[in-house]
Amino acid sequence: MKRQILSLALVAVLSLTVQSCKKDAKADEVTIGNKVDSLASDIKEVKDTAVTKAKDAATDVKDATKKAADDVKEAADKAAKKAEEAAKAAKDGTVKTAKEVNDALKK
Repeated sequence: MKRQILSLALVAVLSLTVQSCKKDAKADEVTIGNKVDSLASDIKEVKDTAVTKAKDAATDVKDATKKAADDVKEAADKAAKKAEEAAKAAKDGTVKTAKEVNDALKK
């Protein structure tokens, strides 16, 4: 009789142990699921951050390119103005020299 009671007690303890292990396995699955969800959220956050940084970098490049184009245009305008002034000075000098030569010839 004692053996039967001990056997029943042993079976009960083993049964509780097995149930406890099954519950732990389910708890681990939930934890693994939570970890997967957490990793998915982290990946999405990193992706969003990368997209934002890429957009910011593209904006910076666009602004720098526009500034460089404006600087080149301004420099070209200044060069054209100086070339125009030089051409006018050369023309004025040529006309003045021609008048002086003409006046000298008349004398």
